[in-house]
Amino acid sequence: MPRTRSDITVPDLTGKTAVVTGASDGVGLALAARLAAAGAELVLPVRNPRKGEAALTEVRRRVPGARVSLRELDLSSLASVAALGATLREEGRPLHLLVNNAGVMTPPERRSTTDGFELQFGTNHLGHFALVAHLLPLLSAGKARVTSQISIAARSGGINWDDPNWRRSYDGQRAYSHSKIAFGLFGLELERRSRAAGWGITSNLSHPGVAPTNLLAARPEVGRARDTGGRRLISLMSRIGLTGTVETALLPALLAATSPDARPGRMYGPSGFGHVSGPPAEEALYRPLRSAEDAARIWGVSEDLTGVSFPAAGAAASGSAPGSAPGSAPGALA
Repeated sequence: MPRTRSDITVPDLTGKTAVVTGASDGVGLALAARLAAAGAELVLPVRNPRKGEAALTEVRRRVPGARVSLRELDLSSLASVAALGATLREEGRPLHLLVNNAGVMTPPERRSTTDGFELQFGTNHLGHFALVAHLLPLLSAGKARVTSQISIAARSGGINWDDPNWRRSYDGQRAYSHSKIAFGLFGLELERRSRAAGWGITSNLSHPGVAPTNLLAARPEVGRARDTGGRRLISLMSRIGLTGTVETALLPALLAATSPDARPGRMYGPSGFGHVSGPPAEEALYRPLRSAEDAARIWGVSEDLTGVSFPAAGAAASGSAPGSAPGSAPGALA
């Protein structure tokens, strides 16, 4: 496959099974192709079957002989997340890599998931939180590395603790930052809890910098009829080299997910000016991600909201579905 000027060498992934969310286009699709080229067997959970089939065809075009298959997943539906978990647990294959890459960004008006959560918080964070819980037996069996893709938007703002689903007021950009901070805190807490409980997995974070992906493109599912002005500006800046491209934006996640030098509990992003582009490297954690107390708190909130709990010490490899958080049901908190 073509290599960019900032490219990295990916180790041989033959015999490894990788799951990549959000791989039907953009960074996720390009990342999936790189993993396939390194020999990984790919499982691509997708919301849109038509786009999924197109992605499958594209991966096979880029990597003849790639082992890749589709599964159904709508991260904005906890029932869909649970169904994928049940399907993969029934198949029984250990998972070695999980890249939590899918996301939505800044709907112009507040929108809700199937379960009533604010769309960005529910999709970007809560859906992935539940997915990891449902896949934990397989991740534990594969001694997996979990890489969660956050955003440069997580460097400022904070968790809206009093109104995590933005029911009383809604600001699309603040809600997006909130979702990505929550997701980053989860990824770091996952590493701490895995070490404490002996789950056998490692967890780290990545972010793509700034690149002309489809996050700000026309997306009917988020109520956006046309590309935003921000996307048009980013596309222009990318063409003149001021921001990254899709091919460079995938590299931090690729490094975090595959490099033997990538460390658990750390964050990887572009190393250029402002961390918007450039070669991938370890980066200091954003300030909103540094509190272990906040990480434990968002973990508890997420269990309460989703009704999904993680196993006790030593129980992750049992192959059973995760339990319900005590005294709660999905969507129980405002």
